[in-house]
Amino acid sequence: MSKIVFITQQVDPRHPALAATVPKIAALAALVDEVVVLADGAVEDVLPENCLVRTFRAPSKAARGLRFETALARELGGLRGGAVVAHMCPIYAVLAAPLVRPLRIPLVLWFTHWRASRLLRVAERVSTAVTSVDERSFPLSSKKVRAIGHGIDLSEFPCASAPERENGVRLLALGRYSPAKGLDVVLRAVAAIDGVRLDVHGPALSDEERAHRLELERLAGALSLDGRVTLGDAVPRADVPRLLSAHDALVNNMRAGAPDKVVYEAAAGCVPVLASNPVFDTLLDEAQRFPREDPAALADRITALAALSTIERAALGRRLRKRVEVGHSVQSWARGILDAAGVG
Repeated sequence: MSKIVFITQQVDPRHPALAATVPKIAALAALVDEVVVLADGAVEDVLPENCLVRTFRAPSKAARGLRFETALARELGGLRGGAVVAHMCPIYAVLAAPLVRPLRIPLVLWFTHWRASRLLRVAERVSTAVTSVDERSFPLSSKKVRAIGHGIDLSEFPCASAPERENGVRLLALGRYSPAKGLDVVLRAVAAIDGVRLDVHGPALSDEERAHRLELERLAGALSLDGRVTLGDAVPRADVPRLLSAHDALVNNMRAGAPDKVVYEAAAGCVPVLASNPVFDTLLDEAQRFPREDPAALADRITALAALSTIERAALGRRLRKRVEVGHSVQSWARGILDAAGVG
């Protein structure tokens, strides 16, 4: 019997930042006999029948750690031939290692972010394997890193028809209001071109993000972008495909090292993308990429995109979807996790 213990923060298909975890777990469940999910919080009845969910939420950090260790220890006895997967949070790998590694059970860390913390260094050392979108999306040099793509559920993102407009272009930016997203550069690029609109949607989950959103609102005013830029709140995940299909392109200026999932989601939905992260060089054509701190270069890319016919944009979108199908589907991601763990 093949079994995976999957440790994550939330199992919630409506979570503004973590909803995509649900189809990833489901994809793993399709390849093994059982998946036991250990999570801080979970919504009931959103996973396949061969998934068991145990939560370790508690009022204090010490109590949470104790519940986590107890839940994990309960599952290790029947895990011969299986593996433990720590999803995104290095602390899960660090806490699991003392229980898992003496039993020679593979411990796989999935991590894709630009921040290299001391905790991540420890997690890399204690993990059997490290998985990430690309070798460049893991911020440490390690022979353990396996590039397995981003894991997009293509069924959630049907290929959208390219919108037909008489003039202008409508851009979309999705994601948290973090300074790392480089939205100030995007605003300056939009201000340099007539007939371009930008809609931004995302959560502000910290004091820093709330303050940055206010900074962007002030910048939009200073650039006289009233009526051309909308800085909106997060949208439910179920609304993202519709929102993507209503725009001509997604623009993404996330700092290097963290390839935003939404870029692959847009590509899956046949929506053209403009992005700065070098990691996207295997997904996007050169004409869709720009230097991160250069609003003039982004303005040139937007202008070139606006010059494409509806047929040309549609063809570009179909090429992007094919690339996601080949290297970034949720099914290929799940197989990559199991390969890294040595689970047949």
